[in-house]
Amino acid sequence: MKHPLDTHPFSLVLSGGGALGIAHLGVLHDMEQAGLAPAQIVGTSMGGIVGASLAIGLHEAQIRANMDDFIRISRWLNLSFEGNSIVKGRKIRAIFEEIFGDRTLQDTTIPLTLIATDLFTGEKYLFTPESTTPLVDALLATMAIPGVFEEQHIDGRVLGDGFLCANLGLDEATHDSILAVDVLGTRSFTPTLPDNFFKTANVMEMMDRSLRLLILNQTRSAIARTQSEGKHLTLLEPDTAEFKTFHFNKAGAIRERGLGLIQTIS
Repeated sequence: MKHPLDTHPFSLVLSGGGALGIAHLGVLHDMEQAGLAPAQIVGTSMGGIVGASLAIGLHEAQIRANMDDFIRISRWLNLSFEGNSIVKGRKIRAIFEEIFGDRTLQDTTIPLTLIATDLFTGEKYLFTPESTTPLVDALLATMAIPGVFEEQHIDGRVLGDGFLCANLGLDEATHDSILAVDVLGTRSFTPTLPDNFFKTANVMEMMDRSLRLLILNQTRSAIARTQSEGKHLTLLEPDTAEFKTFHFNKAGAIRERGLGLIQTIS
C-alpha cells in the first residue's frame, strides 16, 4: 500500500532553527523507511544544510554522521575580533567543502532551493537549481545569523540567514503537494512563561520566545498563501519546546522529536 505522499511528486520544505533543525533528521529517517523521495527540496539555514545533504544523495545515517561531526563546536569555532560577527567562517567552510566539494546548485541529484536574506534591503534572495553559485557559498549565506556568523558577499549582495525573511520557504515549493517540517512552529513553545531564580535567564528566555513568535507569524502568513493557492500542504511540527536553538549537545534527543511524524499522515 502506497504512502499518501507517494501518490504525487512533492516538495520537501525544511525550516531553519539552529540545533532544533536536527529534528529534520528524524523525519528523513522515516521517509527513507517509507520509501519517500522528494522531487524538490527547499531549505533555510539548518534546514538548508540538511536539505542540501539529501539533495546530493546522502542517506540519513550519513547526514547524521556529518552532523555529529559538525556540531562539535571545537571543529568550527573560530572567534573573530573584527568585522560584524562573532565567528569567522573559515573552519565552517572547510567542513562544508569536505562534504559538498566544489558542487554548485546545478550539480545536485534533487533540485534544491536555498533561502538567504539581503542584509541591506531585507529582500529574499534565492539560490535556485539553475544557480552556478558554489553550494558551500550558498550554505554559508543561508545560515549566516547576523552578528554570529559572517555575512556572505555573493553576486553583488550582502547576504545573511534566510530566517529573516522566510524561515519556512513554502512560497518556493514548485509542486502542488508539499511536505513541510517546521521546527519553530506551534510546538516549539513552552506552555508557561519563564520563572527562573535569576532574572537574566528570564530575560534571555523571553527574548528567545519573542523571536520564535516573530518567525511563527511569518510562517503563518506563508501557510495562508499556500492554502489560498489550493496546494496540498502536509505540515509536520516536531515538539521542540524544551530545547534551545543552541542545544547542539542534545542532538540525539532533538533528532528523536522528528521520528514517528511521517506515520501520522493519513
